[in-house]
Amino acid sequence: MRVTIDEDKCCGYAACLSVAGKVFDLAADNIATVLVEHPEGELADLAREAAAACPTAAIVLLDDRDRPDGGA
Repeated sequence: MRVTIDEDKCCGYAACLSVAGKVFDLAADNIATVLVEHPEGELADLAREAAAACPTAAIVLLDDRDRPDGGA
């Protein structure tokens, strides 16, 4: 899985930090940033929870199989 942030949607509510502070942070402009782009195990589960908790749906989770290189 690859985690990204749609910066146009992020409003800095920080719901992602409250759920997955090891995966996300807030930049100085209050836009979420990704600390762990390819989380695995528990961090992947937390990233999914954070995406579900995001009130603006700014967290984008991409399946590695969707990558042109197949996630290699």
